[in-house]
Amino acid sequence: MHSYDYALILAFFALVLLPAPFLGRFYYRVMEGRRTWLTPVLGPVEKVCYRVAGVDPGTEQSWQKYTLALLAFNLAGFVLLFAILLLQQYLPLNPQQLPGQEWTQAFNTAVSFVTNTNWQSYSGEATLSYFSQMAGLTVQNFVSAATGLAVLVALCRGISRRSAQTLGNFWVDMTRATLYGLLPLCLVLALFLVWQGVPQTFAHYVNALTLQGADQVIPLGPAASQIAIKQLGTNGGGFFGVNSAHPFENPSAWSNLFEMASIILIPVALVFTFGHYVKDLRQSRAIIACMLALFLIGGGTALYAEYQPNPTLN
Repeated sequence: MHSYDYALILAFFALVLLPAPFLGRFYYRVMEGRRTWLTPVLGPVEKVCYRVAGVDPGTEQSWQKYTLALLAFNLAGFVLLFAILLLQQYLPLNPQQLPGQEWTQAFNTAVSFVTNTNWQSYSGEATLSYFSQMAGLTVQNFVSAATGLAVLVALCRGISRRSAQTLGNFWVDMTRATLYGLLPLCLVLALFLVWQGVPQTFAHYVNALTLQGADQVIPLGPAASQIAIKQLGTNGGGFFGVNSAHPFENPSAWSNLFEMASIILIPVALVFTFGHYVKDLRQSRAIIACMLALFLIGGGTALYAEYQPNPTLN
């Protein structure tokens, strides 16, 4: 290994481990309704969301009602995404006039994205319209990640509240997780990716003539906004078929570094959130130490294998 490799590894850990404790504390304060530096900006938006949805943020739910609300919300999300994928030829923002997915593939895709699994049996640039990518997949990238965050917070409350009969309010947790927990970070990362060269446009695909005289179609689209939540929400469902191996999703060494760091930033931060809920950050540090040990063992093994010469060429 060269000095550059060590510097890259240190930069990766610094990008994750330095902000994680502060982000974890921020998530704790947000999810418990305490004032943060974003409250003056997003607080009015949060109140409007509750008013429009008819939600009383002061009312908590039992675990049964919390679970029922979670299932109902995600079932509705599945139906909506399934319909978008089936009917995309009739919907706007489809400059390539792509047809809707076959119903079994649409079902598979909808289930996958609603459950935060994000398994893709298609290439997005050849199959899905801009509307399907934005209003369908990107929305589910947000709400499926927010659902996971809400469930974790409910679990933390269940552990820390030894005699309480409630776990919080699912609708409030979803709103706060999305509005405070995901959107600001995604906005920053999306702008960074645009700066690095990830497209964010509604323009038609570009038809180009190669040096060999062949025609080539260069796909475009609102990719940066989807890649940001793909990474930060640990989703994995990208805009292009090969995801971050595509130069339009990951065009530079800087984008690669920040995409790698962003996919584990929130999970690491939430370990500290757990420590704040149980009022014992030593537990957070113990969990982080275990996670780090497993990561170093796996990462070290992978690095060792990558630096070995190809035996067929040796």
